[in-house]
Amino acid sequence: MAQRHGGLRGARIGSGPMGESERGDLAPRVAVSFWCGNGHHSRPRFAVGVEVPELWDCRRCGLPAGADPDNTPEAPGSTPFKTHFAYVLQRRTRQDGEILLNEALAKLRGTF
Repeated sequence: MAQRHGGLRGARIGSGPMGESERGDLAPRVAVSFWCGNGHHSRPRFAVGVEVPELWDCRRCGLPAGADPDNTPEAPGSTPFKTHFAYVLQRRTRQDGEILLNEALAKLRGTF
């Protein structure tokens, strides 16, 4: 007995050729060159008439990239890890800490 196959044999929903006629024409685009501090070159494409950003993230290293290859933007500085004590010293002086410590010790000694 012969097997019968439908007309959609091997096809999936959404598959098939999708040409420009089905999606519409692409907007006119322009390629803009950006260079990072490591010398990487990237050329993202933007629609014509769109404001091009001054900085762009490098796709290879993540540093900021600019449009001038001779004057690349500087990498943002990273702040070192701060301990809890360093954050406390931003809010209080050592004299304030001594006063608070003495008050807490007096309260503990008075309750025991």
